[in-house]
Amino acid sequence: MGAFHWTRGPKTASASISISNEWAMKNLSSGLHLPDPVPGRERRDYAKESIAKDKPEGEEDQERARCEWDFSLSTVVSTSAEAAVSDTLGVIEFDPSNTVVATGGIARKIRIYTLNSLLPQDQNTQGEQNITFLDHVNACEYYICTPAKLSSLRWKPGSGGRLLGSGDYDGVVMEYDLERKLPIFERDEHGGRRVWSVDYSHWDPFVGASGSEDGTMQMWDPRCGEGGGCVAKVQPALARRSVCCVEFDPFGEALIAAGCADRKAYTYDVRKMVEPLHVYDGHTKTVTYVRFLDAQTMVSAGTDGYLKLWNISDSRLIRTYKGHVNSRSFVGLSVWRHGGLLGCGSENNQVFVYDKRWGEPIWVHGFEPLGRAGGRDHGFVSSVSWRQVHEEQCTLVAGGSNGVLQVFVGRRKT
Repeated sequence: MGAFHWTRGPKTASASISISNEWAMKNLSSGLHLPDPVPGRERRDYAKESIAKDKPEGEEDQERARCEWDFSLSTVVSTSAEAAVSDTLGVIEFDPSNTVVATGGIARKIRIYTLNSLLPQDQNTQGEQNITFLDHVNACEYYICTPAKLSSLRWKPGSGGRLLGSGDYDGVVMEYDLERKLPIFERDEHGGRRVWSVDYSHWDPFVGASGSEDGTMQMWDPRCGEGGGCVAKVQPALARRSVCCVEFDPFGEALIAAGCADRKAYTYDVRKMVEPLHVYDGHTKTVTYVRFLDAQTMVSAGTDGYLKLWNISDSRLIRTYKGHVNSRSFVGLSVWRHGGLLGCGSENNQVFVYDKRWGEPIWVHGFEPLGRAGGRDHGFVSSVSWRQVHEEQCTLVAGGSNGVLQVFVGRRKT
């Protein structure tokens, strides 16, 4: 299918965000049907029960990390012609049905793939699988050209996979209707500073949030006029350091997390965003990603080269994961919640998989030998995404700084 080219027109007047934060949050809460506040944000006894199974930080594991999965490379998707501009893939996202994949990055394109196109082989057959090589032109169902480089994509819950939100290098949040291949919402409230991350709540109505280079995290309601009404705006770091990542709690709690360039991660109760509930202080450099692993724990990634697992309720550090290389770039972080696996990229052009139980990687795979842009130096794996399906088989999609997609399939060992 052809691409839809769209150019942003004259900037319209932005919706005012000077409304009272207290009034806005009361108004928001009245329509969200959130759980009642719990003093001290105690996450019931199951939090203590779960954390009790983990070893304290610094204590040696009783057993070495072991891989309970057989991973294999199934598909490589690249561009046959040398790209005129960088095609670094900054984000990969599975839709809620786990059958469609969206990618975005430096090339100013949202590409949409179906899982069937990325996994053309019969994955149920036994024995060694051959690697399938595809071109983006043939593997991609369609693409939409965007007005700026993309840093973040997130599917909007409740839209049946029809609406996709994006954050870009021009500081703009947009929503696209994928059936019509048209932008239907635009929010420009970060003063032209890059929007590093966007997310949507999992309550109805679905409010959005964005984190930006301007040092703020903003939460907004797309229903409230043009540009969406701002219902909360916070500045986690006192020195207005960049907010690099935001994520709403997907498990039903009224919680949002943020990671910042001040080396810390934060969680806020969305009903009272005057100050953070907890501060997670353990990284020595910028926190680039935060991901909720389950109802009790959260994973953060930093450019100090570490992933860290935290107890959400009391900000206690449970475990540190090391092995991948990350000192300056966004290399992606994704969690497979059902299997307890963490995936991330690395600046040495490898994909790393960690089991949440052990601090060492259980599987590593390099991009370099199979990339068609071979010969380029300093490539790195820039994005990863797990398919969230409850089964004995898992799927991990990874993207590189050269625009190459690689699809891996894992099967639990018998």
